[in-house]
Amino acid sequence: MDTAIRKIKDILYNLGFFTQTLRRIPVFIFRGKVSHRILVMQILFTFVEAMGVSTLLALGIGAAVNIIGMPFLAGLSQEWVIYPLLITIITRELGPLLAAFIIIARSATAIATEIAGMVISHEVEAYISVGVDPVEHIAVPRFLGATISLFLLNVYFSLFGLAGSFLVAQVFNPLPAAVYFSNLLQALTLQDILVTMAKSVVFGMIISSTAIISGFSVERASTEVPVAGLRAVSSAFAGSILADLLISAFYYAALV
Repeated sequence: MDTAIRKIKDILYNLGFFTQTLRRIPVFIFRGKVSHRILVMQILFTFVEAMGVSTLLALGIGAAVNIIGMPFLAGLSQEWVIYPLLITIITRELGPLLAAFIIIARSATAIATEIAGMVISHEVEAYISVGVDPVEHIAVPRFLGATISLFLLNVYFSLFGLAGSFLVAQVFNPLPAAVYFSNLLQALTLQDILVTMAKSVVFGMIISSTAIISGFSVERASTEVPVAGLRAVSSAFAGSILADLLISAFYYAALV
């Protein structure tokens, strides 16, 4: 019973903190000029510095889909199916999820441990003592930075995944680039774009929120800092996978 009550309290606290973060975004945009540098640095670390590993992973996924799928589809005289297959796997399904996993591995731990260290060193208390809102100055720029970065990384991942598939396609069935990308655009629907955008934004909000809340949840012991990082990663993984299942289920149910 006590465990259930504690879980309910944690859920309500997380929802309250998330709501407060959203409410402070307009204030941050118009008044948080000092904190804007934190937002820029967060995007630099979360998106720009993750582009290298994202490029390799996206090219590998795109190439794998073409290498495995094209010979099989050619045997059925259904080569054209490779284009909606690429859109489904790279753009709508794997792209947002793998981009989320990259950011969880790189940034969720970093955000949680950084904020936990600020709590342990009484830096958050110092902000409060001089009238600085820690949610506006600490939470909001990291929340926006991670969410924007995941959206951009998802777009980047999709582009390079499709480009990698094009390079492999030249080995099996050489095509002009104009024909290949024209076929991809014909297979791409508005629903695909909306779903991948929704996933990237929702994943970014989940990852950043769980990391920030995990960082602020520490007490006073320095040994809690790595625990906060691990808790952020596990919660972000679970939340992102659950959100992916729910969004995909809603999408496929709408098609029926």
